[in-house]
Amino acid sequence: MIGRISGILLEKKPPQILVETGGIGYEIDVPMSTFCDLPACGEKVKLHTHFVVREDGHFLYGFATSEERAVFRQLIRISGIGARMALAVLSGLPISELAQAVALQETGRLVKIPGIGKKTAERLLLELRGKFDALPGMPQQALRSGASAPGGDILDALLALGYNEREALAAMKGLADDVEVAEGIRLALRQLARA
Repeated sequence: MIGRISGILLEKKPPQILVETGGIGYEIDVPMSTFCDLPACGEKVKLHTHFVVREDGHFLYGFATSEERAVFRQLIRISGIGARMALAVLSGLPISELAQAVALQETGRLVKIPGIGKKTAERLLLELRGKFDALPGMPQQALRSGASAPGGDILDALLALGYNEREALAAMKGLADDVEVAEGIRLALRQLARA
């Protein structure tokens, strides 16, 4: 398996690039997040890669970071999500925003990505739940609520009251970042009573 490639960037034609290393030119498909950070043609480039062998060909996918590659690998494990759609997801949302959308179960962010409808977005959110916890550079607080420390206390209180994480996060959506814990719990409970 080809896990990393380092060489000279010869061509850039989104979403594909051509990297020469050891006298061989490798065609590599990359998400736009990686494409935008590439150096100019003729300069050195290093990419983390994922190599796929299928009946109809061999395909190499490149990523600027190992985290991007890890998320790509999580995405292609989901039934009905191929490499092209996984690249579209990574092109459409930074990893931190994708992780937050998953934590908050927000389909709205995902349906804005071309090629992803509501049902696909819901399946992605369901399948990716809890998968971002192990990624480095993703503090758990940012993944769970996107709020400051009081937000974590409010979430913990709602969970202790028997609400599931999805309900609790949905109820917390409209809360101000600087809300007091007691007031935040009261407002979230009012929101949950309306649902």
